[in-house]
Amino acid sequence: MRALWLSALGLCLSTMPAGAQTRGFTADDMVRLARVADPQLAPGGDVVAFTLRETDMAANKGGTDIFTLDLTRAGAEPTRLAAHESNDSAARWSVAGDRLFFLSTRSGSSQVWSVPARGGEPTQVTELPVDVSGFHLTPANDRLVIWADVFVDCPDLACTKARLDAPKVATGKVYDGLFARHWDAWSNGTRSALFSVPLSGGKAGAPVNLTSGLVGDTPSKPFGGGEEIAISPDGRTVYFALREAGTNEAISTNLDIFAVPIDGSAAPRNLTDANDATDTQPKVSPDGKTLAYLAMARPGFEADRLVLTLLDLETGRTRALTGGFDRSISAYQWSDDGASLIADAQDTGRTLLFRIDAVSGAVTKLTTEGTLAEFTVGPQGRIVVSRHSLTAPADLYLGEAKPDTKWRKLTAFNEQALASVAMGEPEQFSFKGAGRDTVYGWVLKPADYREGTKYPVAFLVHGGPQGSFGDSWHYRWNAQTYAGAGYAVVMIDFHGSTGYGQAFTDSITGDWGGKPLEDLQKGLAAAAERYPFLDANNACALGGSYGGYMMAWIAGRWPDQFKCLVNHAGIVDTRFMGLSTEELWFTEWESGGTVWGNPAGYEKHNPIRYIDRWKTPTLVIHGEQDFRVPYTQGLAIFTALQRKGVKSRLLFYPDENHWILKPANSLQWHAEVNGWLDAHLKPNAAPSVGN
Repeated sequence: MRALWLSALGLCLSTMPAGAQTRGFTADDMVRLARVADPQLAPGGDVVAFTLRETDMAANKGGTDIFTLDLTRAGAEPTRLAAHESNDSAARWSVAGDRLFFLSTRSGSSQVWSVPARGGEPTQVTELPVDVSGFHLTPANDRLVIWADVFVDCPDLACTKARLDAPKVATGKVYDGLFARHWDAWSNGTRSALFSVPLSGGKAGAPVNLTSGLVGDTPSKPFGGGEEIAISPDGRTVYFALREAGTNEAISTNLDIFAVPIDGSAAPRNLTDANDATDTQPKVSPDGKTLAYLAMARPGFEADRLVLTLLDLETGRTRALTGGFDRSISAYQWSDDGASLIADAQDTGRTLLFRIDAVSGAVTKLTTEGTLAEFTVGPQGRIVVSRHSLTAPADLYLGEAKPDTKWRKLTAFNEQALASVAMGEPEQFSFKGAGRDTVYGWVLKPADYREGTKYPVAFLVHGGPQGSFGDSWHYRWNAQTYAGAGYAVVMIDFHGSTGYGQAFTDSITGDWGGKPLEDLQKGLAAAAERYPFLDANNACALGGSYGGYMMAWIAGRWPDQFKCLVNHAGIVDTRFMGLSTEELWFTEWESGGTVWGNPAGYEKHNPIRYIDRWKTPTLVIHGEQDFRVPYTQGLAIFTALQRKGVKSRLLFYPDENHWILKPANSLQWHAEVNGWLDAHLKPNAAPSVGN
């Protein structure tokens, strides 16, 4: 059983001889960490269930199990629920709190199972011919709403199964529209659809298609989940977000909220058809009278502000509850009394928790530190959050919906594994950037920091570009892996970053190489002036996605600053990016139209125009399954560097997408990156730990 090798792994990681010296954090530490996710409070608020992902290095993959934790007993330890070699996840409580329903692959496919909350033998609930991607349970526990990938023209799930299993001799794929490929997969013609499944005696009955007649994906792909689907308190109505497919699917951000009877007795009804921008994450108030959802205002702009909006289900009137709150809501839940909503949002380099009054819209900040990953709201304002920071991976904390709450740490799965690890100390700073606007950044001291010593700099540039490198723990761009290797780290939240107000986020549109580059230049200078341990003249810059674009831009527009660059999934030709990426709404918004309709918008900050100035040694990294920034962009960067005689290296992954996800590949990635930095910033030193 996987529980056995997990126990052995934990012992290997946690055993440390007495008197052992601390050391810097490494990529090997990072890929082995246990990852806490998806906390779910029981209806009584006395137990929390969650998923734990642990890494099987021999199998080169992660495995997930469900744990429960009794919150009524001080010092209680998490209990693994129904351990199995398969993956268990997505635990959801019955209304009485006596059973846990969950997804498991233990039958050979992904199906819904259930188990007594206090332990026992799991039983299989669904035995469908296709994989169940996710589910919700009705308040009365009499139905499941599940979602699964199906062919929309199939009359039943067996038809989808038969079509997927049918032998194929010819390998050609034929498409009549865009989204032929999305994120990292070519379309096979299926769509994610909703089904209502009656429950009787703990077993599922025949599924009813709730999205019949609609062509689109619910939840949305590639990253949508259960937050886009909700069931009314009386169990009669299902609400879901869907972008109707058609000729404009690849250029549209128009998700709408639909309502459908849970028994499928009527067709879905579009509740937000008047808004051509995104409407998503529906949730019904406890009294069933109000539908909350998140709404954007500008069609085609994926980084517009998400405003918490309330729809009166009787009158049809809508109200922008957080219209005056200049932050974008990421996720939210109703309080049990319906008087407020608990939400998280990025705020000045962190992701914090807020309470929002359901009548006035007044916002109260509930947390001030770190980054909130997920949360679950229970009775009487009890909240369990998953929180991480630049110095610690995620753990669960218990508190209340009060600004002065004392958050009690509930889990510490990585405490022993990190007991001998020294973390680089972070500090946030600000400076006057482009247009004299206040811009924020972070500096991390190296793990082996000594007063009076100057350290080489790893200058990290985030992607997005509407993103942030804030006070958060990252599993691909983890600042501590560089601090642990003896580097000081500088990260700038340049114009376009999120969490500083929508105007600041908007400011990068049409100006990818303008204000952001000025912020990076001024930010590095400001950090070097403020922190004397930074050796800004002995620095390498690193970035992925938009950060990779910025590496190509820096190579031509700031060629004398850095001794090396690391360009992961970078863009070198914005014109070709506008024709080869899949979500075309992104490039067309950012560049002000199509490649042929507004060529100047693509050329204004196109790195390919300045290749003649490239001279900085560059490590180029790309995944073949990256359809967001196709790998030919990376090959073009490497080709140009090689033909110009610039020292360069290509790290190419046939089995990775826009991200590096496999544990062994992550270790190789970090070894190559740190080795590249060492060769250019510490040429006379021994290789960094972990290489």
